[in-house]
Amino acid sequence: MARYSFLVATCSFILVTHGFADDTLSFPKDFLFGTASSSYQIEGGWNEDGKGESIWDQWAHEHSDLIIDHSNGDVACNSYHKYKEDVQLLKSIGVNFYRFSLSWPRILPTGYPNVINQKGLDYYKNLIKELLANGIEPFVTLYHWDHPVIFESMGGWTNELMIEWITDYARIVFKELGPSVKYFVTINEPSDICSEAYFGTTKAPGKNLGYSAQYICMHNILKAHARIYHMYDTEFRKEQNGQVGFLISCLGLFPKNSSDTEAVNVFFQFNCGWMANPIFSNAGDYPTIMKERIADNSKLSGLPRSLMPTFTQKWVQYIKGAADFLALNHYTSRLVETVPRQDGQKWYDNCGIKASIDPSWPNSSSDWLKIVPDGFRMIIEKISNEYGYPPIFITENGVSNNCHTSDYSRVSYLQSYMKEMLTAINESGCKVKGYAVWSVLDNFEWDRGYTEQFGLVYVNFTDPNRTRTPKQSMNWYKHVIETRNLDVYEPSISTVIV
Repeated sequence: MARYSFLVATCSFILVTHGFADDTLSFPKDFLFGTASSSYQIEGGWNEDGKGESIWDQWAHEHSDLIIDHSNGDVACNSYHKYKEDVQLLKSIGVNFYRFSLSWPRILPTGYPNVINQKGLDYYKNLIKELLANGIEPFVTLYHWDHPVIFESMGGWTNELMIEWITDYARIVFKELGPSVKYFVTINEPSDICSEAYFGTTKAPGKNLGYSAQYICMHNILKAHARIYHMYDTEFRKEQNGQVGFLISCLGLFPKNSSDTEAVNVFFQFNCGWMANPIFSNAGDYPTIMKERIADNSKLSGLPRSLMPTFTQKWVQYIKGAADFLALNHYTSRLVETVPRQDGQKWYDNCGIKASIDPSWPNSSSDWLKIVPDGFRMIIEKISNEYGYPPIFITENGVSNNCHTSDYSRVSYLQSYMKEMLTAINESGCKVKGYAVWSVLDNFEWDRGYTEQFGLVYVNFTDPNRTRTPKQSMNWYKHVIETRNLDVYEPSISTVIV
């Protein structure tokens, strides 16, 4: 049952809580607080100091018509030059860790490990040094969608050689940066890459190659992650003693019809299990229902084999267990319903489930992001039950609004979602170890450009200096971290006119 009531206005989103005792609002003693960003979205300096071209550099320059405001990340937040200022913002918030990603072509401008760009490497070394000097743990994502263009010209994630190329890159990172980093994640949101970049047109390289490319993409990403994990395990873990996690993005799910409980389970396997099952389940491999339904549809299409690639048993065992923690990105939820199917007909969208949005769910500034706090608890508990309660880091959670610094709706979103996360920890025993708000700064939001603001800090993108201004949400989050308690924000139960 939902625990929240909301009043929504243009720049207000007022939370009313019901029935929480004080002890449910306190965080565990060892819980870690953080914020998140990614290289292309904040760094800028796209062609400075020897950096090579990434697929997002190329995409934004050649396909600006597909970006809502025709913008790009050439300068973005200019964090390449303003990283010290950004670290001071992080210090003022009081975060325990900062999740950021590395630009592969900034470190290896040709993509290959025989040419190392020392200036690019030094940028990350200096950023990490600055973080540690201010008591902040670096939480490093190896790859957040911006691989070198040379590899995309050879097929990108539909080419199995990407496994070797990204492993070579990861080895350089572990060797050069690993001694100062305790937490790594390998590849950000694999399903988004495969579904939107190779099956769709909204993310670079936007190839729209159909289901086959989508499934080949994930197949190669899972192999690449496992290769990187085992490489770290054998070559670096003993000396560096860090952790390497696998990152998935999952929706909260609710049955559109109360009796249709199967819809949630099936859609979960296609949405989350596709990524998580091969690594975190006891059996390994893709979910059985995925393999069966995709094989059915492939056969009905007259194909000689399933569109979904098959792991050998050797690969199943190699991938299974290849993560020290599960990293989860979560923003919103969907209603799901079974689409009736007769013998001889294809499964709807391969999975046989239709997803939709409840019109009663409050809006954000992003049309895809509806505000459904209960969905956060649902997906944390579902993942925990499904995979034996693995350690979980929430590596992205946040909401868009375009209210500049008076972002009361963001405060209410974060408070309501974090309460559901705490309930999953305190009542269900879920092992959530840390939480990162997306994002520390307003930034380039991919195909939405700069039209949607997710930051705790407002960035003036019309100012050449990219002036940063803390928002109400930054001050709120700072107080949460100081008190280690959520019961710290009591807005008046009325709309706020901004």
